[in-house]
Amino acid sequence: MKILYLGDVVGRSGRTAAVEAIPALKRDLKLDFVIVNGENSAHGFGITPKICAEFYEAGADAVTTGNHVWDQREIIGYIDSDPRLVRPANFPRGTPGRGVTVLPLPDGRKVLVAQVMGRLFLDPLDDPFQAMDEILSKHRLGATVAAAIVDIHAEATSEKMAMGHALDGRVSLVVGSHSHVPTADAQVLPGGTAYLTDAGMCGDYDSVIGMSKAVAISRFTKKIPGDRLTPADGEATVCGVYVETDDRSGLATQVAMLRIGGRLSRAYPNP
Repeated sequence: MKILYLGDVVGRSGRTAAVEAIPALKRDLKLDFVIVNGENSAHGFGITPKICAEFYEAGADAVTTGNHVWDQREIIGYIDSDPRLVRPANFPRGTPGRGVTVLPLPDGRKVLVAQVMGRLFLDPLDDPFQAMDEILSKHRLGATVAAAIVDIHAEATSEKMAMGHALDGRVSLVVGSHSHVPTADAQVLPGGTAYLTDAGMCGDYDSVIGMSKAVAISRFTKKIPGDRLTPADGEATVCGVYVETDDRSGLATQVAMLRIGGRLSRAYPNP
């Protein structure tokens, strides 16, 4: 199976770039499944039902979120009705939405998409490792699902790496989100799970993690209230990670970075 995960989409610039890129990427890479992290797609904070529809229309099969999932209030009443939209699984019981979804391909193969949120330097949620153990006790790679993708939305690289190794051999891909900065450690772990500490963002990199530079710098240099952060609106780089899996085991056979457009150096998978 050929799978593409696109990192945090930030603002209109990132959203436009991702939506425009997905159809060509699906064609050129012969993708079976596309996941988009839409965490910051609504003017930099959260996501809306309308934006979810834009991603699906472009060809995304699933959308993940993160700590900004509730920033747009309209998503609260919508999220239960959308089986393709995932929020962190380690939110407290009773939280709207789902932390895992299993979606079928036209040929009958099933893909699991799960997300957990880290606890270092973020909200003290339930244990993300225990949450993933519970999910994987119900879904077995290569048996009940043909592929399994885990988005760990976390600040600390150590927590993301620990999750990768904890799930090695049990899922197809563990990919980090949230920092908006792509890392250079794409690899297949010893047990056969593809891993990347952070996929980076789909957004304007002439910015401070996707936000306009002036306001962000002011927040660091002046201890007074300032303007609200707004997304940078220059040309975006679309960042993500491409994975190929073995059809029998569901484990990864190849992993490669994707970076196209904007300011960052180009990286493109070679299937």
